[in-house]
Amino acid sequence: MKTKLYLIALIFTVFLLPGCAFIDKARRADSLESENANLKNRIAWLEKQKVKEVQQVAQEKDKEVSELERAKRELEASLKKEIGDYKAKLQMTERGLVITFVSEIFFDSGKDKVKEDGKQTLAKVAEVLNKEVPDSQVAVEGHTDNDPIKHSGWKSNWELSSSRALAVLHYLIDQCQVNPQMLSANGYGQYHPVVDNDSPENKRKNRRVEIVILPSKLNKVKAE
Repeated sequence: MKTKLYLIALIFTVFLLPGCAFIDKARRADSLESENANLKNRIAWLEKQKVKEVQQVAQEKDKEVSELERAKRELEASLKKEIGDYKAKLQMTERGLVITFVSEIFFDSGKDKVKEDGKQTLAKVAEVLNKEVPDSQVAVEGHTDNDPIKHSGWKSNWELSSSRALAVLHYLIDQCQVNPQMLSANGYGQYHPVVDNDSPENKRKNRRVEIVILPSKLNKVKAE
């Protein structure tokens, strides 16, 4: 009798275990299939989010560039005389919109006090800054030629260029009500020339003040 029961149990085990294993494998397969489906749905959702973010960045970029282009048009109209006299120019660069002035429009030789004509010019610039790009950052940069300081009290061209940049910055803030949080000032001395200092005309081009209007959220725009 015991032998028969043993045989029955053995036969039951032989047939039951493979069935259990099969059921277990089927459950694992179902679980993996469910996880795979969830992952696919997650990936699809992430891809949609990425597309939305790319579209949003593109829209912001278009907005930023259009603001600078609008400011450029306004400045071209406001600074028509200065541009026509070759004392100012505007360029859309990778940094942003750059307004370049020869230093003589603002300063006498070796000086850092803004001249009356220069004040009028800065007022035109400030009007566009306040109206068209109030959320942008604006860098005021001073540059000189490579002539060493001889007769003025400046230690070097570093000090002269820095003081001129600060003079422009303070006039924009104090007299033109430009938001000071928008502005920064830098002096580069003779070390960022636009042309070689090999003639009086080229030195005149290197003695300059640049006002750079940066996009409010982006680092670069398409250069002309």
